[in-house]
Amino acid sequence: MTPTLVAPRRAIAEATRNAAVPSQPAPSDERIWEWDPDRLRSLATPAARAATAELLVVLQEAEEGTELYSRVRSAIVSANFRLVLYEARRYRNRDTYEDVVQTGMVGLIKAINAYDPAYGGDFARFALPTVRGEIKRFFRDTSWAVHVPRSQQENYLKVTRAADELQQQLGREATEDEIAAHTGLTKDEVDNGRDADRAYTVGSLDAPPSGGTDARPLADIIGYTEAGLELVDLRESVKPLIAGLDERDRTILRLRFWEDLTQSQIGERLGISQMHVSRLITRILAQLRDGVEAQQRVARVA
Repeated sequence: MTPTLVAPRRAIAEATRNAAVPSQPAPSDERIWEWDPDRLRSLATPAARAATAELLVVLQEAEEGTELYSRVRSAIVSANFRLVLYEARRYRNRDTYEDVVQTGMVGLIKAINAYDPAYGGDFARFALPTVRGEIKRFFRDTSWAVHVPRSQQENYLKVTRAADELQQQLGREATEDEIAAHTGLTKDEVDNGRDADRAYTVGSLDAPPSGGTDARPLADIIGYTEAGLELVDLRESVKPLIAGLDERDRTILRLRFWEDLTQSQIGERLGISQMHVSRLITRILAQLRDGVEAQQRVARVA
């Protein structure tokens, strides 16, 4: 029996509002799975972790498909409700927020099903990548921020799924070589898929600029994943930021996002390693994102 995933707006609000309420873990002889879900959701983080650890042991010993198994798993879901809210927080001002929370709950259940207490690691750290991946897939199926070639989208899907699966199997983040071996992709193709991840966002940025020209400025095809950025005309916001970059950074953006070169190809062109290119792309996009956010803060003050 699958636990109910309904997380109404009232429950979300109450869990957020009660985040600082101190709670004590249950005595070891108390049946935590018989607690009211609201009580479990109100647990402070240390108590929630203690309760979760105890519940996971009971779940492992329970027979799947029994009422006990279902109740214990539902209790684990409730005790870790705030973990989902934490990952969904960046989307709280969107109309799809409740859908995001529900999607995160699906990821939480997947993590519960995959977790083995014998790993000995903290469940929250184990579950968070799965919750995050499930939410990203929800938005991935909605839209892409830029025109991303079909082959690159397919690589993104393979890399994302492999990273999630290997995270569950290994109990840590998978390396590039491990993802390549798992998917059958080359290292360049793995990089290609990861670059597509950077170019993904919920809001669409690929609308043609006014004027009717087929050529798109580079600023039109840079994507962001941070919440709230879709409320700003990013094309106009990013143009001066890109203009302020040094020549090498602008060249890297042009080669990667305009000419669709792989990181290795860019490295060969510039005489640097693929790993260095990857770090530069991450740094450049973070710099642009920070610049847009700074513009937003100034606009709010004004």
